[in-house]
Amino acid sequence: MRSDLVKKGIARAPHRALFKALGMIDEEFERPLIGVVVAKSEIVPGHLHLDLIAQAACDGVREAGGVPIRFPVIGVCDGIAMGHEGMRYSLVTRELIADSVECMVRAHCFDALIFIPNCDKIVPGMLMAAARLNIPSVFVSGGPMLAGRDTKGKALTLTTMFEAVGAVSAGKMSEGELARLEESSCPGCGSCSGMFTANSMNCVCEALGMALPFNGTAPAVFAERSRLAKKTGFLVMETLKKEILPRAILTEKAFLNALALDMALGCSTNTVLHIPAIASEAGVKLDLQLFNKVSAVTPNLCRLAPASDVPIEELHRAGGIPAVLKELSKKNLIDETAPTVYGRLSDSIKGAHNSNTAVIRPIDEPYSPTGGLAILWGNIAPDGCVVKQSAVAPSMLKHSGPARIFEAEEAAFNAIMGGKIKAGDVIVIRYEGPRGGPGMKEMLSPTGAIAGMGLDDKVALITDGRFSGATRGAAIGHVSPEAAGGGPIALVKEGDIISIDIPARSISVQIDDTELLRRKSEWKNPPPKISSGYLARYARMVGSAANGAVFTNV
Repeated sequence: MRSDLVKKGIARAPHRALFKALGMIDEEFERPLIGVVVAKSEIVPGHLHLDLIAQAACDGVREAGGVPIRFPVIGVCDGIAMGHEGMRYSLVTRELIADSVECMVRAHCFDALIFIPNCDKIVPGMLMAAARLNIPSVFVSGGPMLAGRDTKGKALTLTTMFEAVGAVSAGKMSEGELARLEESSCPGCGSCSGMFTANSMNCVCEALGMALPFNGTAPAVFAERSRLAKKTGFLVMETLKKEILPRAILTEKAFLNALALDMALGCSTNTVLHIPAIASEAGVKLDLQLFNKVSAVTPNLCRLAPASDVPIEELHRAGGIPAVLKELSKKNLIDETAPTVYGRLSDSIKGAHNSNTAVIRPIDEPYSPTGGLAILWGNIAPDGCVVKQSAVAPSMLKHSGPARIFEAEEAAFNAIMGGKIKAGDVIVIRYEGPRGGPGMKEMLSPTGAIAGMGLDDKVALITDGRFSGATRGAAIGHVSPEAAGGGPIALVKEGDIISIDIPARSISVQIDDTELLRRKSEWKNPPPKISSGYLARYARMVGSAANGAVFTNV
């Protein structure tokens, strides 16, 4: 056992003394040490209950003959960090989480790991750590929040609140109505109730083979979630016994399965950052062309919030991810032979049943014949950009309009709330990329305001930053190269016509190459917004969003 390095022999007597200070007994030194990596905190609703999930997982480990040892990781609540300086500190935690797990595991010689994430950057950060460390690992998330309900029974999610801000500004909702929504939109613990980034990534864990079925959809407050955690405790002991390692699971086959599921569900655009970053740690090369290649043949089967009013709990009731995978398998869009922590992906699919075809469309009756995400290219984004096409109004799939230029998210939000954005405009928010932000802020405040004001089918927004999974509308992010690197988005001027054609996968500013080159010769990179601390170091190390915004200058 790896843990023998800190448990066995005369030279390790001091180490055993320290373990005994933790309450361990001699008999436990003969058992594997299982690290339980848990994102418990009291600032993130998705993390509030993770001590209960961790306890169930620990119970399973102990009953199966292991010694569970918990340790924490940090986590930012994207919703609370949204719309202000705090959002710079969201994406950047992904690398911190992966690095901190590496430090803890290597320093203490754990034999295997259970990862208990919830919420946006925590899931991919932990997956990156699992691939990097390559010791037996199993994931079990904290599960999604139940949807809130209004007085008429309509489902409410976090998107409701951000869009309500715009509705109040437009005179479509009173402040009293807004206050009532505050009381009911987020009714308890769990990751926000929609196909937002956290739930997208927890569902992707199933397709990658790193978690048991229903990891992505069983609600946080269901007893099923605790049972799943306990089963994970037993399972990690099996993976240790059989030496099932993450890199044997996280193969190209697994990532293709993940992309197919991503397209079928209409997941968050943030998956285009996270899946390549995880693949990079596993030694698998993914590029943006592959996303479109998979999207071209994978139908969109689900339209959950924010693409509709259907919360993720309804996906669970309909059969969860196994039922979606089973639909995809009917057209051979999933490789069922892919290995998982519990056997083969086919083990999940064979017993699956789609019990609500309004939530999970049959493979021959999809919402659209292509996937929920699309990568666009053009002279404004030569390295690509991403849009959640399943959440775009049909009238905005093709759009041309004048650029409205903003050098920061806050300026754009103030203009939207001030009624300065008109139907037909294309809002451009730049210098918010991985390096220029720094930190690549999510833009749910401006997109929510646009939707709340009834402009989401009339206005497009493009940025070198990114969007919350709760965003809907013609919101195009990750424009690469970013403005801070001299990308063409930095050269666009107020009033330039920008043409967007999502079905054709194109986005361009209507000026010729000669004019672009002239503007490029006059362009000067503004000074960095942050010159000290972690964000300054992050800006120096981070690479392009087109490659997952992973560290390159290390």
